[in-house]
Amino acid sequence: MIIGNGPVITNDPANPFVHDGAVVVKGDSIVAVGPVAEIRAAHPGEQMLDVGGRVIMAGLINAHTHAYSAYARGMAIHQPTRSFTEILENLWWRLDRLLTLQDVELNAGTTFIESIRNGVTTVFDHHSSPNAVSGSLQRMADVAGLIGIRTSLCYETSDRDGAGVLAAAIAENALFMKQVNTDEQDMVKGLFGLHASFTLSEASLDAVCAAKEGIAGGFHVHVAEAAGDEADSQAKYGRRVVQRFDDHGMLGPETIAAHGVHASPDELDLLRGRDTSVVHNPHSNMSNAVGVASVVDMLARGLRVGLGTDAYTPDILASAQVAKILASDHLADPTAGFGEALQLAFVNNPKICSTFFRKDLGVLRAGTYADLITVAYRPNTPLDAESAGGHILFGMNGSQVNDTMVNGAWVMRDRQILTVDEAAIFARSTQRAPHIWAQM
Repeated sequence: MIIGNGPVITNDPANPFVHDGAVVVKGDSIVAVGPVAEIRAAHPGEQMLDVGGRVIMAGLINAHTHAYSAYARGMAIHQPTRSFTEILENLWWRLDRLLTLQDVELNAGTTFIESIRNGVTTVFDHHSSPNAVSGSLQRMADVAGLIGIRTSLCYETSDRDGAGVLAAAIAENALFMKQVNTDEQDMVKGLFGLHASFTLSEASLDAVCAAKEGIAGGFHVHVAEAAGDEADSQAKYGRRVVQRFDDHGMLGPETIAAHGVHASPDELDLLRGRDTSVVHNPHSNMSNAVGVASVVDMLARGLRVGLGTDAYTPDILASAQVAKILASDHLADPTAGFGEALQLAFVNNPKICSTFFRKDLGVLRAGTYADLITVAYRPNTPLDAESAGGHILFGMNGSQVNDTMVNGAWVMRDRQILTVDEAAIFARSTQRAPHIWAQM
């Protein structure tokens, strides 16, 4: 299939932009990118989808989110939430305990559909449902498979719900990773989920490491999101969070450290030395009032910093925009953050994916997976290789995504989800949510 007749933003430094371009898809992969006239001449027998001037881009990547939080949208919170600890205790840790496996499915369904609608074709999810642990990741994977989105899934291991839930979480992560971290498929992968240092004892970390021994894959963990995480680690263990995880052998290129807001310069250098990915979540950090991650400094130190939404929004383009604005404001420098925001979303998120998936994602070139989107964006100034970043940050948003393809198959065309009954899933969620709210 040829998808063409629109500008192509490729994310490929060797061929970053094609004015009147086209992409050739065969099976699950892209086989060619170039000017539409040349592509059609070279592939005369291929069916062509004329995008009518829409912008063709690689599918977007959300490197950190929480589908389990879906019911929170619109929910009134009656307990205090004036600190990060209160937000956890009175919102998220109350909500996740109410979830059944059916809720896990519904939350995954609405979250993954909204991701597709916003052009996100790969999601790294960090799940929690303490009273429905066993089988929860497979339920999410099944929903992802039906919808057609690419995922990395993990379960949030924590001491907060007792030894039984801790053991179940460890077992859930280990079993799921064994099942999916193979070469037989590349649509879902597993990481070993950990909540954070302040909810995991030394004995628990030892148990995690023992269970994970011999299993392919890394960890997905919140690191120094709030100042209290660092204070807790220093008070209990005499060392900072990153050092503590490193002492347990948990850092490395296959580990994702979400946030890193309060990581010290030495911790950042340790993360860089271990080639561990950090994921910035600007909306969430601002909303929770936990501080501002030193993203510009992290990148200057050579860290691989990606971008997530932390479930604040399904729109990763909005997160990129906010990442730019937050950096400018925090550093009192209007020039700060522009290049960095683009690097997070369009360079480093694809790099993070390349650690886990066999073919490249987040780029349009021959040999990459055919994960792509078309965007109904009408530029009011010239759109070219030099200006594309400005158009992305200051003009585009997720609601402009018209078509979404994952692994060579259309999952959304003309804003219509093709793979599942979207209306039925959202109706079930809307019906179920008040029952959860009533127990909060």
